[in-house]
Amino acid sequence: MSTTPGPVVPPEPPAPENRGLYRVFAGPDGLRAGWSIVLAYCLFYCFRLVVGTAFVSVHLVNENNGFSAGSVALVELIPFLAMIAAGIFMALVEQRRLLDYNLAGPRPVAHFLSGFAAGFVALSALVGALRVGGWLHFGPAALGGVSALRYAALWACAYLLVGCVEEGLFRGYLQFTLTRGLNFWWALALEIVLCAYAFAQAPRDAPGVYVVALLGLFPCLALHQKAAARSAFWQAAWVTSTLFGLIHSFNGGENWIGIFAAAGIGFVFCVSVRVTGTAWWAIGCHAAWDWSETFFYGTANSGIPAQGHLFSAGPSGNPLLSGGADGPEGSVLVIGAILLLAALLLVYARLGSLAEATAA
Repeated sequence: MSTTPGPVVPPEPPAPENRGLYRVFAGPDGLRAGWSIVLAYCLFYCFRLVVGTAFVSVHLVNENNGFSAGSVALVELIPFLAMIAAGIFMALVEQRRLLDYNLAGPRPVAHFLSGFAAGFVALSALVGALRVGGWLHFGPAALGGVSALRYAALWACAYLLVGCVEEGLFRGYLQFTLTRGLNFWWALALEIVLCAYAFAQAPRDAPGVYVVALLGLFPCLALHQKAAARSAFWQAAWVTSTLFGLIHSFNGGENWIGIFAAAGIGFVFCVSVRVTGTAWWAIGCHAAWDWSETFFYGTANSGIPAQGHLFSAGPSGNPLLSGGADGPEGSVLVIGAILLLAALLLVYARLGSLAEATAA
């Protein structure tokens, strides 16, 4: 009996009467990016509703929990589980692995730890500059001994979940999927929608969204005109960063600088995906920034003071410089911290490239 394999039979194309409808929903890479995003985030919100209802029904979360490490961890566990469930479903639909959404790549632990160190250094530099300028004052230490270690671990767990959720949604699935299906004109249309929504919903904070949208316009247009390689990635980064800033406008204590800062840091996180090949640096940096701001220095985070922090710090003087009730990220000096984050990332990436070249 012959063992020679027979010819591979390609799948039959859709019937002519269905071909137009097929092209609306599917392209060369399968389900089109726009439909993938709509389906993924509908699933995410459905799963979040189910998990949230279950948590409320067993009294794990309620409106009176306050801003404590335990309550933040429990509240963030809801979208985390919903994100994983939606991600697994989409990976099956798109015939990918869950890690394909910007979570694969070598040395994830090294990337995460480097990102964590960079986040702590950048936030510490911002706090130091505010202290030297007299725009931040410190009170006595609020915790010590075993209590300090316990709260440090609890807040680390809470903000690890925050980092995983926000980076998984923005720099993971959304960045990956937009990159495979976006062009400049679609990106521009999305930016206009985001700016219009910001104007309608939060006009006081909308300038933070407008600035990011404007800063990304001309670089993305230049990449489009040159038909540059990887231009879709940067157009996707433009959109995800602007959206990241807009989402932060729903935090009651943010000012427009804080919203701009969120978008700017979001763009640095997109750069980290580009240079490291994974979102793990961004996850570590995100967790460290929030952990340092909330627990270590005890400042307000998006205008919310936390329960259980090591030091105690509060704003002093001009809110434009001190950040006011928003916290350090609401200060105009946060721009320096964002640039420092970008510099630390590029140094880390350069050192990694040199190490790989030496090993080869």
